[in-house]
Amino acid sequence: MSELSVSVLPGILGIDAALWDGCGAQANPFTTHRFLAALEQSGSVGEGTGWHPSHLVARLDGRVAGVAPCYLKTHSQGEYIFDHAWAQAFERAGGQYYPKLQCAVPFTPVTGPRLISAFPEVQAALLQAMAQVVRQSGLSGAHVTFCTEAEAELGRGVGFLTRASEQFHWQNDGYASFDDFLAQLSSRKRKAIRKERERAQAFGGTIRSLRGDEILPAHWDAFWHFYQDTGSRKWGRPYLTRDFFDRLHDTMRDDCLLVLAERDGRPVAGALNLLGRDAIYGRYWGCIEDHPFLHFELCYHRAIDWAIAHGLSRVEAGAQGEHKLARGYLPSQTHSLHWLSDQGLHDAIDDYLQRERRAVREEMEVLTEMGPFRRTPRDT
Repeated sequence: MSELSVSVLPGILGIDAALWDGCGAQANPFTTHRFLAALEQSGSVGEGTGWHPSHLVARLDGRVAGVAPCYLKTHSQGEYIFDHAWAQAFERAGGQYYPKLQCAVPFTPVTGPRLISAFPEVQAALLQAMAQVVRQSGLSGAHVTFCTEAEAELGRGVGFLTRASEQFHWQNDGYASFDDFLAQLSSRKRKAIRKERERAQAFGGTIRSLRGDEILPAHWDAFWHFYQDTGSRKWGRPYLTRDFFDRLHDTMRDDCLLVLAERDGRPVAGALNLLGRDAIYGRYWGCIEDHPFLHFELCYHRAIDWAIAHGLSRVEAGAQGEHKLARGYLPSQTHSLHWLSDQGLHDAIDDYLQRERRAVREEMEVLTEMGPFRRTPRDT
């Protein structure tokens, strides 16, 4: 009989990077030890942020066999799978929704593994450990967000509720070039994108895609201003600290693709992407000058260019945004898991999620039908 145990780690630096990444965390840049460490060491998560590291480490016969990035949360900000209504309803009924346990990558609506292990029994043990932490600590529940479909199925089997949501992803159908991709669109959409790209590229400067050592400290200084502007408008205050970007440069610049628009030698807009083994993940955008369609060029079209040139299978351009549909990004279902300690709250959310899943499925069908791709070979 194998011995399986799970412990709680109050900080990512409490485990060697090779042990954490060796469980399979390298498959996604956001679950790597170096990314989570950059968040903690920069003060973007931790004391005073409402994100308190409580990572799970599973050991099989004494050896690390699985990990899960987890946090005690005192609010629901920076998650992108919204449960504010659940919290309000529970607290109106006299319950205490916070703190809760969140298995997620902070501020990152990117799909990927959350129960990081090669062994299904270890993945199940990580979920069961989350429920145990909730019971022992008197928390309202545990939530696993943007997990894989396989993890969602496994979670259902051990008593977690499953939730469906949607994002817009671009899929690479073996395109040889951007024009090859455009050839699959309807004539009207194809012409619109070409015109859009022409107007964006005529903003009066140049656009560069930088990776690794091509990214200089001055580029991060410029991007920090872009990020602050966007963050202050979207969330009231930016989630990430300036030090986070320095640490990202030190440990992950080869995983970064920074697309910059420069005018008169000065960056005026930028989009930051992270590169996975088979996908490019769009994360942040900002600007100090407004130019027509420049946002779409830097965030969406340049990401497609890169994915085609480097043989990546898809582009994930972040949460929400039906405006992505016209640019070839189609609805893609995302998954999360939820375990509630209060039976009444569990039953109410279960009923809600069943209805929500049907609504999400129907909406995805409608949006896909509205997509820009040709319906028949003659629609050219």
